[in-house]
Amino acid sequence: MRAVSGLSADVRQYLVITGNYWAFTLTDGALRMLVVLHFHTLGYSPLEVALLFVFYELFGVVTSLVGGWLGARIGLNRTMNIGLGLQVFALGMLLVPSTMLTVAWVMGAQAMSGIAKDLNKMSAKSAIKLLVPDKEQLTLYRWVALLTGSKNALKGGGFFLGGVLLTWLGFYHAVLVMALFLALVWLASLVSLRKELGKAKSKPKFSEMFSKSKAINTLSLARLFLFGARDVWFVIALPVYLATNLGWDYWFVGGFLASWVIGYGIVQAFAPRLTGIVEGKLPDGKSAFIWAAVLSVIPALIALSMTADMVPALVLPIGLLVFGALFAVNSSLHSYLIVSYADKDGVSMDVGFYYMANAMGRLIGTVLSGGVFQVYGMVACLWVSALFVTLAALLSLALPAQAAPTQAFLK
Repeated sequence: MRAVSGLSADVRQYLVITGNYWAFTLTDGALRMLVVLHFHTLGYSPLEVALLFVFYELFGVVTSLVGGWLGARIGLNRTMNIGLGLQVFALGMLLVPSTMLTVAWVMGAQAMSGIAKDLNKMSAKSAIKLLVPDKEQLTLYRWVALLTGSKNALKGGGFFLGGVLLTWLGFYHAVLVMALFLALVWLASLVSLRKELGKAKSKPKFSEMFSKSKAINTLSLARLFLFGARDVWFVIALPVYLATNLGWDYWFVGGFLASWVIGYGIVQAFAPRLTGIVEGKLPDGKSAFIWAAVLSVIPALIALSMTADMVPALVLPIGLLVFGALFAVNSSLHSYLIVSYADKDGVSMDVGFYYMANAMGRLIGTVLSGGVFQVYGMVACLWVSALFVTLAALLSLALPAQAAPTQAFLK
């Protein structure tokens, strides 16, 4: 406690924000795995399971856009706490008798969770911009990479936790444990976060939600395809394929995907070193193109290997590990670039617009993951993934060549 009290106010706020983000992500990852495996067990088809997440992603799209505007008006501390509270409510919606867990009810709970998640993410990513001086871009890159990487490592832990809790406690008690845990975190956050954090100097108009920056618009579209490329095979197709085609137990599916996301998060945290920060280099548009171009090759190679009847139980896990490492660097680069490009006054609006595109990519990827897999199989999902990453790479060519664009460029 003495060590914490000796830290600067900004660092203490960073720790509170990161802790909130970690706790939320742990429950969010566990809930996703619980829903996928539980409803697959009940006999839902891959497409039907995917549809359970449509509202989660759709409401995330709207929330990222509106949430950025809301954060600029009422403060990021409030939007983060609203997100935590809504997630507790969403978990509570699932604590009803099993006869009430209809598709419509679960989609409603997932919609609430989608709103909560994107409010939380937007608030956390935006707040870092305000806690780091403009001239310290290397520090900003490190902090963004650490927050993003640690979040994804915990999301992987959530996948594993979801699988374990489902096995040990069953669906109802697993959700109850998570709801009680997050409620305690929410109460602590209400008294810990700085008031007025991220509030714009002037009240932004609702019509100003859409970014007018060429750099942010381009990066946002690239982000849409990047995350669509991941989720088109990772969200529904992969866990169902591993359980059904390869015969893996649910706890093993959850454990493997958890390990993948944890490793992905660790690579994200170290992305600054991999991209040259030791030599004082910051990523720019050229960096985003190169890393995306390399990534686009991986799903294509996995698809070709599976078509050639190479052992799927070997090819798919190894390919997934390589894809995860390269995807982690791409994601970390993007996360730094959006925070760097964003205007400091009302930063949440630029970041919110960007994560709206991120959520749209996940929505498209989730629906395609269930639909393409059900009709055409895993190989087709991989080819769609390769196409999406290629589009993200081509879009990155239009990003600024310098690491931190001038305000003149942004306008």
